[in-house]
Amino acid sequence: MKTHLNFLSLTMKKQESPTISTLLVLSLFIFLSTIEVEARVLQQICSSSCGDLTNITYPFRLTTDPVKCGDPDYQISCQDNKPILEFHSGKYFVKQISYDRHIIRLVDINLANGSCNLPYKSVSINEVKYDSRYRGLVSSTFASFFRCSSEINDPAYRKVPCLSGNGSHFYVSYGTYIISDLQGYCSFTSRVPTIYQAVWYPSYESILELMALGFDLEWSVECRDCIADGGSCSLSSLGTPNIYECHFSGIHVPPLVSSIIYAIWDILLGINLIARFILAPIVIVGFLIYRHRTAKKAEDNKENFLPSQRSLMPRRYSYSDLIAITDNFKDKLGQGGFGTVYKGQLPDGFSVAVKMLGNSKCSDVDFINEVFTIGKIHHAHVIQLVGFCCDGSYRALLFEYMVNRSLDKYIFAGETELQPLSWERLLRIAVGTAQGIEHLHTGCDVCILHFDIKPHNVLLDHNFIPKVSDFGLAKFYPKEYDFVLVSTARGTMGYIAPELMSNNLGAVSCKSDVYSFGMLLLEMARGRRNTDAKGNSSSKVYFPSWVYDRLNGEGDLELDNVSETEAAIAKKLCVVGLWCIQENASDRPLMAKVVEMLSSSIDDMQLPPSPLSFPDHIAVEEPQSDSSTELLISETVEHSV
Repeated sequence: MKTHLNFLSLTMKKQESPTISTLLVLSLFIFLSTIEVEARVLQQICSSSCGDLTNITYPFRLTTDPVKCGDPDYQISCQDNKPILEFHSGKYFVKQISYDRHIIRLVDINLANGSCNLPYKSVSINEVKYDSRYRGLVSSTFASFFRCSSEINDPAYRKVPCLSGNGSHFYVSYGTYIISDLQGYCSFTSRVPTIYQAVWYPSYESILELMALGFDLEWSVECRDCIADGGSCSLSSLGTPNIYECHFSGIHVPPLVSSIIYAIWDILLGINLIARFILAPIVIVGFLIYRHRTAKKAEDNKENFLPSQRSLMPRRYSYSDLIAITDNFKDKLGQGGFGTVYKGQLPDGFSVAVKMLGNSKCSDVDFINEVFTIGKIHHAHVIQLVGFCCDGSYRALLFEYMVNRSLDKYIFAGETELQPLSWERLLRIAVGTAQGIEHLHTGCDVCILHFDIKPHNVLLDHNFIPKVSDFGLAKFYPKEYDFVLVSTARGTMGYIAPELMSNNLGAVSCKSDVYSFGMLLLEMARGRRNTDAKGNSSSKVYFPSWVYDRLNGEGDLELDNVSETEAAIAKKLCVVGLWCIQENASDRPLMAKVVEMLSSSIDDMQLPPSPLSFPDHIAVEEPQSDSSTELLISETVEHSV
């Protein structure tokens, strides 16, 4: 009732004196609020317990509670004095309910005691994503189970001893993995969410402990009701935790107005005796909605540009939130032409990189539209945007925090003391990076051209899974565009395609990113930058020409201490790289073809035409790294995500 009266006072501020209509509105609000409060009281007066879980109250209820207690959609059964919640055919022990944070912690009943077993039910990401009762997983990763016909030797996959035997081998992995990385024939069995922990190649016992801790789900009764009535739900634009707003057909409806609509709807359905009052409430509420929308028009102008699928958007933070997240911008990671990057930590413990953007001439609407485009990108090999800030003159982007630095730290000889990457891992990184770029080109609503693909912008997570990063130079175009204006293209010298330097060399397109990726592949094979002003001989100054001459003359690549398999990988990287850096863009393959070539045998590939001996657009000086070089990195494993 207090909420309704606060909204009423806002409506009356612009009226000079009380009128009859105002008194009618006041009476109606008191009547509606009384009915709504009585209904809520009946639901919330109940409190029950089961085992160690005490004070079970609204919206949750036990199956043995009175009908008016709690909400039927949030029902818990008490079996053998243990609280159990059924979620999409799975059964989970309820370890804890946080009513102030709207979070419930669940543990699969087969994994609760840290026993060697498969999950009771495999959890699908879509099941959580599209369940209107819950807002989704909170700071979670997955433990995935695989069944293989032969043993595999990889520290990221731990054998499940109680299930392995008789020709079958069960493995469990913690984090993001793909079956194609496994040796032998393996099939996916099941997976279960867990609370994220920064663990480097955890043992099987550690994975059991992590699964026994369970995972967190965030619930929202308001969002469930909003979605049930045909609306879409998102976090409040005011940045208040656990407060959501409802939207109907692009119209922003604040929670106060939404609750009024629900109350009126219940009255129309349940109280036939007061049917003579139906018309008056509809007219009055419509008038109030109109007045409220008019008063809030300026404030909501930015939010109205966000589509209805706000539940999939990154979370919005205020500038004061960023101060808390970064500990007053204490830990600076790097600085570039687009702003300064700081390490931060969200309230749930999830580590992020906060990129504070410099002065920008784009409007708030343009910025939010760009955030929406980037925020919709969900791919295993593209860095994830988890939040943003658009608070007055302050603008920032919050990305997931990567622990293993950027690829350049591992492939440029003499520049790092890090352990070199194996050729097999380099190939997996190349394939993953290509898949990420392909997704940017064809897997999004618009074609996203990166324009700055280089080793600095390929980040590696704790399992060395590559992620394409730094969209500060990216441009968005409709998919049907075959070319774009050269004036829009920018990048780093040494990786820029010829057509970006001169209109006479062709139109700029997604093939420009293919060129940059080809230069990256050659650097991975050579282990140093392609342009080296300090080369011992002129024939080696431009590595692509040198490697072409070696391959065309059936010579080797002068690799030391490599096996036949490793030599084939190096040759594959070089051949694919040479195809990608052809002078004419029409001669370069699309990224989908590049992925296919990297996954094929080197025996199936032909050597392309020779590249330029030393193109004028190649820079011979070392490019200066920008903020992306140090973006999302950590000095030790303990500081990892």
